[in-house]
Amino acid sequence: MTYLCSIDNEHLLYFSIPMIQPAIDPALSQLQNKLWRTFHHTCKTYSLLEDGDRVLVGLSGGKDSLALVELLGRQAQIFKPRIEVVAVHVRVKERKYMSDLTYLASFCKEAGVRFIVRDTAIAGEEKKDPCFLCSWYRRKALFEVAREEQCNKLAFGHHKDDVLHTALLNLIYVGRYSSIEPALALDKMPLTLIRPLYDIDEKDILQYASLRGYVKQQALCPFEKHSQRTQMEHLIEQLQKLNPNVRESMMHALNR
Repeated sequence: MTYLCSIDNEHLLYFSIPMIQPAIDPALSQLQNKLWRTFHHTCKTYSLLEDGDRVLVGLSGGKDSLALVELLGRQAQIFKPRIEVVAVHVRVKERKYMSDLTYLASFCKEAGVRFIVRDTAIAGEEKKDPCFLCSWYRRKALFEVAREEQCNKLAFGHHKDDVLHTALLNLIYVGRYSSIEPALALDKMPLTLIRPLYDIDEKDILQYASLRGYVKQQALCPFEKHSQRTQMEHLIEQLQKLNPNVRESMMHALNR
């Protein structure tokens, strides 16, 4: 089967879908199976995927989105539920991320996923919070591509650590113990946001990315290191000294 890959607005690449080869290294095979089981359990528990779904994946090029593309690509090769998957990489003009589009296109080809690049720009609003603006315009671009591609699901690579960090941020700054959800249907458009990595630990994705040889994209965002989420990560490390099972307790409280 042949698919079209948009490298930019002028150059197009056609390729055929190969089957994903099973892992050979025992450690890689074991971890691959663990991730697949957890992914499948999450999708089944929260009804994230259904027959006929067209799923758009936000592919930043980081380990989480790469793992998500690989898992969804594998799912798309299975008869039930029958889904189609498209990956989109959004580039914001004012954020000088060095994306290796050749690598991302090759990675998607291996996973059997069609790859699109979308450029956007922050329209003269640099006085506002830079992280908010970047997130807003990236998400706006994702919604636009989802509509153009007639996708009814938009998949994000948020994992368990992201869920816990958000829960602590809401507790400390909002006074409410809540977090991002595994599935959220939007009111204003026929689109559901899904997070298939919801129950997967970041450490497992880190190890898998290393064993699989994921190529890390060069990030040049000047705001990347100044994050409240880093503070939440340190806070959870402190809480684990009091209770080694605190992560499981937090997830249990969220899902009650």
